[in-house]
Amino acid sequence: MLVAIYNTFRNCFKIPELKSRILFTLMVLAICRLEAVVRIPGLDGTTLANYFASKAGSAEGASVLGMYSLFTGGALEHCAVGALGIMPYISATIIIQLLTAVIPTLSKLAREEGGRTKIVQYGRYLTVILCLGQGMVMAIGWENPEKLFPGWNTADRLVLYSDAHIWFYRIQTLLLLTTGTMLLMWLGEQITDRGIGNGVSLVITIGILARLPQAMVALKDMFFPGGGMEAKFNFGHAIALVLLLAGVIAGVIAITQAQRKVPVQYAQRAVGRKVYSGGTSFMPLRVNYSGVMPIIFAQAILMFPQKIFLFLGQSLNVKFFGEIARNLGEGAILYMTLYGLMILFFSYFWVATQFNELQIADDLKKNGGYIPGVRPGQATSDYLHNAMSRITLAGAIFLTIIALIPIWLWRELQIPYSVATFFGGTSMLILVGVLLDTMRQTETHLLMRHYDGFLKKGRLRGRF
Repeated sequence: MLVAIYNTFRNCFKIPELKSRILFTLMVLAICRLEAVVRIPGLDGTTLANYFASKAGSAEGASVLGMYSLFTGGALEHCAVGALGIMPYISATIIIQLLTAVIPTLSKLAREEGGRTKIVQYGRYLTVILCLGQGMVMAIGWENPEKLFPGWNTADRLVLYSDAHIWFYRIQTLLLLTTGTMLLMWLGEQITDRGIGNGVSLVITIGILARLPQAMVALKDMFFPGGGMEAKFNFGHAIALVLLLAGVIAGVIAITQAQRKVPVQYAQRAVGRKVYSGGTSFMPLRVNYSGVMPIIFAQAILMFPQKIFLFLGQSLNVKFFGEIARNLGEGAILYMTLYGLMILFFSYFWVATQFNELQIADDLKKNGGYIPGVRPGQATSDYLHNAMSRITLAGAIFLTIIALIPIWLWRELQIPYSVATFFGGTSMLILVGVLLDTMRQTETHLLMRHYDGFLKKGRLRGRF
């Protein structure tokens, strides 16, 4: 097995075009990582990094800010120019996609020639707007860290500018954060065009993988807290964690690639003087059609109520609001219940907005295709709707389990949160999904030149 993987990697560098694409991708990803360590002038990034290190295993470390720092590859906790990460661009893309599904003008534009380019351009404009808003919030948050970071020592100060130059700091930070995100977006597009593809997804993935050394150190400290080899190493616990990680990865791969193949029959038809013969094909319906989006939506929405009730409890000095805020904190029973229900809801919501069974049924009818045993038109639309609803339930339950595994490991088994995040949740789904897509695209180049790929053996054998 290892020899086959080694030979596949070696074959990648035998193809000049693929070799140049891989090297270009690695170079661009290295630049992306530089954005996570180049600090914004006038900020004390060391103090914030020490704060995140001290809160790594606590509730504050498992907060939304800790999750956001995970996606930025540690840029947030270092006060780096890439502290906003690529998430504003992802958010803008999601918003534009949802608006395209509900606004007829955008929906019509998406079907026109060149319309997709216009929609992508709108997404870039929206990214700039989101960066300006989030950048100002982050600049003010660094200015008042005790309000943004729970348990912050009020004696510590992040902003090194005096109060007389505070607006210079804000404008400078706002411009640098916006520029950093736009640069990441551009670099991601360059990887898509000139690299091995999946540019923006690879930018997120490299940020998550950058936290792997920290997770490994936390894992070592969990078994050897004193630093010596004589500490509480439990061989059974280690084997259980390895088996759990392998099971989660296997489950993510299986569900990510799982699909229901709906058979489609095409009748013989004549177009002008040409006669097109009929045939049999299939329509793949993905079990996890929504991908990681329901988890992202649920996390984003649950972030606000907890902050609002915490603010009300501190401002009005009402214990009831503070108790609600505590129950809405990550790891609480109420939070986990709402989290799971929201993932189920948004799984169906994403399918309802992105999977257009009416258009699919209409396209099949226009091209002379039909599902055996199902009438064309409205009956086909109803059949696809019912089939997608059933398989979406399985995908939604899977997403809920995967999303709750890190919280359960951290809350019940006292596993450090930086370690638990690699056993499920958003990071695992992104890592597995992006790596599978990247392997498929690399395999395409290999199979075109008669080399064996990562996922299956090449079909072309013998003499050429």
